[in-house]
Amino acid sequence: MIKYQVYNQAGSPVGEYELNDKVFGLSVNESLLHQAVVTQMANMRKVIAHTKTRDEVSGSGKKPWKQKGTGRARIGSVRSPLWRSGGIVFGPSKDRNFKMELNKKMGRQAMLMALSDKVASHQLALLDKLEIVEFKTKTADTMLKTLAKAVWQSEEIAKKSTLIINAGNDDKTKYSLRNLKHVKLMNLDNINIVDLLGHENLILTVEAVKSLESRIK
Repeated sequence: MIKYQVYNQAGSPVGEYELNDKVFGLSVNESLLHQAVVTQMANMRKVIAHTKTRDEVSGSGKKPWKQKGTGRARIGSVRSPLWRSGGIVFGPSKDRNFKMELNKKMGRQAMLMALSDKVASHQLALLDKLEIVEFKTKTADTMLKTLAKAVWQSEEIAKKSTLIINAGNDDKTKYSLRNLKHVKLMNLDNINIVDLLGHENLILTVEAVKSLESRIK
């Protein structure tokens, strides 16, 4: 077990929580983390680029002139790739598939390694609860600066990319945080490796930690 300080929204320590070693105490395998990130990014990729082949471009399928006797090169269709506005050869196609697969156990292990790295790097902050009582971005920003000063001894750290994971859904918290460009609020059900590694700081509520640990058992 790893003892970790718990803070309230006012930045005051309110006790300690024992983090499960099976979730927050793993050693990091960089190759596995890289594989998990590449897989998720590939599966998120949208195929946009597409060029039309000679079967898809507009134009008549009729032979423009007879095969022989005109003195011109033979041609079968105005949609030929040799002609202007003709089809494209070997261009990007919307039928491309970038999907990749990763063993479910490996994916879960990579996510736990990312969480463990936040603990080892002291980039994790534990909150007893996350509750903003009014729809106000300034209130949320002040809370984050206060917490950063208490946990990391600097308000400037609050300006760095921060991922907040809460166990439940709260509209006041959601709408108060969404205007902060460097902050992303996420429900525990949507936790993923890309967001964990893509944000420098991680804030978890105790309820979220308990729920996460219960899922791993």
